[in-house]
Amino acid sequence: MSDDAHLRVLRSPRFQELVRRRAGFAWTLSVIMLVIYFGFIALVAFAKPLLAVKVGGGVTSLGIVLGLVVIVSAFVLTGIYVRRANSEFDALTARLKEEVQ
Repeated sequence: MSDDAHLRVLRSPRFQELVRRRAGFAWTLSVIMLVIYFGFIALVAFAKPLLAVKVGGGVTSLGIVLGLVVIVSAFVLTGIYVRRANSEFDALTARLKEEVQ
């Protein structure tokens, strides 16, 4: 890519919109994941009796279930990001490429 094309991309309103929207979405998902993770850690630190409660009358504790929820939520949030990246962000990138070329 030539320096001229590089500068055109950086100055493009579409590029700035893409960066702003993608970064905002990524930060939102990151904050959600951090709240989930640190919420679980706070429960481990301050609510051990609650996490020791058996669920479903079996041997599995609430702590195990919530730990699995933390892991699954990471996969779900990643899937949400990938879905939006493959649709909205890729479309913005394609329009930007057409504009710059």
